[in-house]
Amino acid sequence: MAKRLLSQVQILRGPDVPLQQEDVLIDGTALLSFGADAREQAAALGIAGEAAQTLLLAPALIDPHSTLEQPLGGTAETAASLRAAAALAGYGTVALLPRGERWRDQPEMLQPWPGPALPELKFWGSFSRRGQGEELAPHAEQLAAGAIGLADDDHLPALALLERGWRLAEMGTRPVLVAPRDPALTQQGFVREGVEALRAGWPQDPVLSETLPLQSLLALAEALPQTQLQLMNVSTAAAVSQLRQRRKRPPASVCWWHLVSDSATLDPLDEGWRLVPSLGTATDREALIEGLADGILTAVAVHHVALDPEEQLLPIDQRRPGLAGFHLVLPLLWQELVVQRRWRKEQLWQALCWGPAAFLGLEPPRLEPGTTQWLLYDPDGSWSVPAADSSTEERARAIGTLAANLPCQGRMVRGKVLTSGLISP
Repeated sequence: MAKRLLSQVQILRGPDVPLQQEDVLIDGTALLSFGADAREQAAALGIAGEAAQTLLLAPALIDPHSTLEQPLGGTAETAASLRAAAALAGYGTVALLPRGERWRDQPEMLQPWPGPALPELKFWGSFSRRGQGEELAPHAEQLAAGAIGLADDDHLPALALLERGWRLAEMGTRPVLVAPRDPALTQQGFVREGVEALRAGWPQDPVLSETLPLQSLLALAEALPQTQLQLMNVSTAAAVSQLRQRRKRPPASVCWWHLVSDSATLDPLDEGWRLVPSLGTATDREALIEGLADGILTAVAVHHVALDPEEQLLPIDQRRPGLAGFHLVLPLLWQELVVQRRWRKEQLWQALCWGPAAFLGLEPPRLEPGTTQWLLYDPDGSWSVPAADSSTEERARAIGTLAANLPCQGRMVRGKVLTSGLISP
């Protein structure tokens, strides 16, 4: 790929640097130089500048947790297709939960699969064996093998097991990621209780299925102050309120879909109703956005869960819950938060990049000469999401993923990642 000079592109250098406009010289996947250095090098090479005043150059995004159940030979998603989907969407790092066809609860299960170095895949180790919440997995061995922390499944394990694991303290200062959810309290509902869910006839999930486990988790963490509790996918206004009342709060993530959709705005025929945790009401969504703006919630997760076309054909109450797709996260959140709510671009990157980096214990990404962890975004670029009847191959070419459970299929979307250092020229 030829060198390019982006003239007066908007640029986010890092979390402590305000938005700037300057020239940037790019060589394939690497950033070469900035400002006067970029102009001098471009002039020496005879490279003319490209008008880029409306574009944004920023660090690649980070996903604090997603799933990949069949990394090799999967029909819903593979390691190769997930990397492709993340790269096309501007995600430079994806942290994978231990759930899989073979549960990743042993050191040998945490070895990276063959593939490109970017996007980088990181692993959460498993808190319990097979994610069943009954017996402790080998914590120290998993962390020694490279796990960034420990996680369990999408619900609260037995509190006695959590306490025992924390008291043994084999994880040291590494985080333990726990979902504040009790399946026994959901009453088999899969949409958060509210007027809209009642009108639509969906089985309702009480708010207590999240708030009671959260209360127990916070009490346990307070009793064991050495613990590094992190909360996965907070989803209700009541839970945000509980966290807001705490002087010392654990880091908490929120799924991106809960920030752009709710039971009052989603058409009954659309994809996106069947999730864990359950899709909330408009009040829940407003509280989650406010909590993210205030720092009560610290990271936005993709929480990618892929289903293959065959499973996607099942009735909604018979298929597994989950929503797939990296490709819509930045465009839809940009429209919701930057365009409609007037968030600063730095705020959005705090939620999608620097906050998730801190959540995973990583250094916040910065744009420096030589880095490949960057993306170039056009807020005004429009593109069409592959339609529901498109083939798996068509979806893979357009957005990388093999998954069938994608929202907004066949719709025009505003906002596009033009290129990044994650994609080989």
